[in-house]
Amino acid sequence: MELLHETRDGIAFVTFNRPAQRNALTFPMYEGLAAICQAANHDPGVRAIVITGAGEKAFAAGTDISQFVNFSTAQDALAYEAKIDRILTAIEDCQKPTIAAISGACTGGGAAIAAVCDLRIGAANARFGFPIAKTLGNTLSMVNHARLAALVGPARVTDLIFTARLMEAPEMQAAGLISEILPDHAALQTRAAELAATVAAHAPLTLRATKQALRRLTAAARATHGDDLVTMCFGSADFAEGVKSFLERRPAKWQGQ
Repeated sequence: MELLHETRDGIAFVTFNRPAQRNALTFPMYEGLAAICQAANHDPGVRAIVITGAGEKAFAAGTDISQFVNFSTAQDALAYEAKIDRILTAIEDCQKPTIAAISGACTGGGAAIAAVCDLRIGAANARFGFPIAKTLGNTLSMVNHARLAALVGPARVTDLIFTARLMEAPEMQAAGLISEILPDHAALQTRAAELAATVAAHAPLTLRATKQALRRLTAAARATHGDDLVTMCFGSADFAEGVKSFLERRPAKWQGQ
């Protein structure tokens, strides 16, 4: 199974399970994660959710690029961003605390998922970023720009996207992106379970109110028009070249059109 899910002692553990593909996310994996978060709202047996990736190499290395091969219209791009926003919103709106336990690469869609979790901890090999200026030539949606800017600041968002670099674990912690660095994947999983148990024991209404208060602070971004930016990038010849070059394992030849 590409998405593993089990509940132990009141903690739901969700694992992206495509280690050979660096846990690249398929659309069913996105939908499965959203469904788990939504179901947890009505399950008193779940008090917290831990999200992680199988193996040590990646939390999740973005959306599986093969999902983009058939993109041909502006509507394809807008439908994709709407889908991703719906998934991220389901995680944000989950009434139970969510914890991202990050080993290895946490990029693209994986980074977006980690960013909307309530808490994040990382192994020493954790890396975070959106290297889309180097890989696909697409863009983040307006609301995802806002989410990231609220989390790590607009200057760091600009730096990460313009340079296409990945933040290493010490920088992630310094930026407030992760609260703890664990020595390896095994220690990370153990600590994630401990942290989830600690949070799950606290007053649920206090946690829910805090989650929703912070969520409302980014609500204005949803009313800001940005579809033209999405269609400009996803509908470009550069994006088609980015997908093709990625699958062919070669550098993209950007034309700016």
